[in-house]
Amino acid sequence: MIELQVRIEDKQFSHCTTVIENIKFTLGSGEFVAIVGPSGCGKTTLLNMISGLESSSAGSIMLNGQPLEVENKPHIGYIFQQPRLMPWLTVRQNLQLVAESATSEEIGALLHSVGLGDKDHYYPRQLSGGMQRRVSIARAFLINPQLLLLDEPFNSLDAPTAARLRLLLIEFCQRQGCTVVFVTHDLNEAIYLADRILFLSPSPSRIVHQELVSIARPRNESGLNELKWQAQLMASHPQLLAGRVS
Repeated sequence: MIELQVRIEDKQFSHCTTVIENIKFTLGSGEFVAIVGPSGCGKTTLLNMISGLESSSAGSIMLNGQPLEVENKPHIGYIFQQPRLMPWLTVRQNLQLVAESATSEEIGALLHSVGLGDKDHYYPRQLSGGMQRRVSIARAFLINPQLLLLDEPFNSLDAPTAARLRLLLIEFCQRQGCTVVFVTHDLNEAIYLADRILFLSPSPSRIVHQELVSIARPRNESGLNELKWQAQLMASHPQLLAGRVS
């Protein structure tokens, strides 16, 4: 399992606009943390830096006490906002691309779990947007990541499919014990899934509040306890989803 330490003092793009400043947090091994913040505050940029796809202007990302850049870094699974499938490869081949040693049975079982058991020979263009997203979720699970990053993975799916995949995510994380950073706009989703929620300010973003989700598992999506917990949080901080603490 992975302990993640994030310290970003400053993140700027080429036009010198600061997107993130002074964000610091630590995730314990196996912890599931959701990040909530207004649109454009830099949530995706933050995930990209944690994954190593982008660098910060000043700061560090540490995995188990070592810099992210070290060789033999642990498996990182990343479910992007867009599926990012190779259009010239079939569904099965897209999965094999990230895990050449995976057996046909492993891939078949994983595709079946996301409702695509009969689509392994399809190309991305033959799938709906929601189906492509499910392939990307299966791809991230296939490598058995120690650190799993998710960028609004369920926002283009119909409600029943999204609910089934959220439950699958919970089961996978409990089984694998992976550390999770989950970006979402949906506070209900964050409450259902996360151990802790970090709330970001508008850009340049910083953490304005964090809250432990003190609801016993298993939880219910939009259940009575969950809705009560949310109501109490929003009563205390009515501008929290806009990135402000009153």
